[in-house]
Amino acid sequence: MTATHTNARDAAFRFEYEPATIRFGAGSVGDLEAELERRGLERALVVCGSTVGSTPDVIDPVTDGLGDRLAGVFAETTPRKRLGTAVNGLERLEDEDADVLVSLGGGSSLDVAKVISVLAVSDREPAAIGDEFAETGTIRVPDEGLVPIIAIPTTLAGADLSQVAGVTATAESGLVDSEVGGGISGSGLMPAAAVYDPELVATTPESILAGSAMNGFDKGLEAIYAANATPVTDATATRGLGKLEVGLRAFGRGERDIETFETVLEGIVLVQYGISRPDETMLSIVHAFGHGLTRTYEVQQGAAHAVVVPHVLAFLFDQEGVDARQDTLADALGVADAADPAQAVVDSVADVRDALALPTRLRDVDGPDPDEFTAVAETILADSFMANAPPGLAASVEDIERILEQAW
Repeated sequence: MTATHTNARDAAFRFEYEPATIRFGAGSVGDLEAELERRGLERALVVCGSTVGSTPDVIDPVTDGLGDRLAGVFAETTPRKRLGTAVNGLERLEDEDADVLVSLGGGSSLDVAKVISVLAVSDREPAAIGDEFAETGTIRVPDEGLVPIIAIPTTLAGADLSQVAGVTATAESGLVDSEVGGGISGSGLMPAAAVYDPELVATTPESILAGSAMNGFDKGLEAIYAANATPVTDATATRGLGKLEVGLRAFGRGERDIETFETVLEGIVLVQYGISRPDETMLSIVHAFGHGLTRTYEVQQGAAHAVVVPHVLAFLFDQEGVDARQDTLADALGVADAADPAQAVVDSVADVRDALALPTRLRDVDGPDPDEFTAVAETILADSFMANAPPGLAASVEDIERILEQAW
């Protein structure tokens, strides 16, 4: 199997993007009630995990900020993003007569909130939804009428300005006969607003922030070299990578002042701006590796990215005829004057990873053994994100296996 991308990068592009309203700044969750009032929204159901929902430093500023518009808190999401959880969330939404969902926490809570929003406008019973999901791996997203979502991230994965959501279902839910993984996509899934409060992010455990930050940082790298990159996303990703490089190094040195979190969070906002657009995404080969390493193994997504990203970049830069835009990346990371800009980019990315104290070897995480590399490589090449690989790339199973071996 070989993934070939022969389209040359040219100057023509089409950029259609309707992002969430962005509110940024320390204490910005205190303005939630005003944001809802501007939108004519009356009753908010907060969607979060049990840890977030029981941590006063996280949940209290949000519930206080919602004031009289708080309808309730649904604190049942998990990293598994269960369809059954969304069904329970729909019941709570209806019981509270809520007209807006406020997702609080990591990407899993936002994804569950998106599924709740879709279920809320469906005229089908959950069993029928489960049948569709089991058969297709997705759920139809209506063109209009979705329950609006306000996203409040507390991690740094950069999944907030997105029109997609992951979801899984198990037989225990009664909705499917066996475990199913998939996702949903639609322009209506873009949050109505995203609130970035560095004081709230600062409450998240450092180990979670480090892994999620690597995921977010890699979004900036991929936005630069993706086949569908545009001058608009070049500008935001370049600026965002520069902010992240500075902020994450400071974080790695132990700096925990609000200015450090502001710098990092500003970078996360910028690198994800424009990468999730109607009918397309700019996630590429590193995220395909992340999928291949985490879908059937207990590897945390950020750890998977940390291990493979320097090796993936080195591979891309070494391929003749591949437009991986090393000069643009070098400029973004402040190493454009290096004698070998390509190697300097790889080293800079590895330095950011090391500053976050993330794993450097595949053997040190709960991933595949070498005798499984062929199957993992086939999964990576079949991943939909490979369609966005840099122009000119012709990657084979053997190429992907070699990268995994180098990462081992």
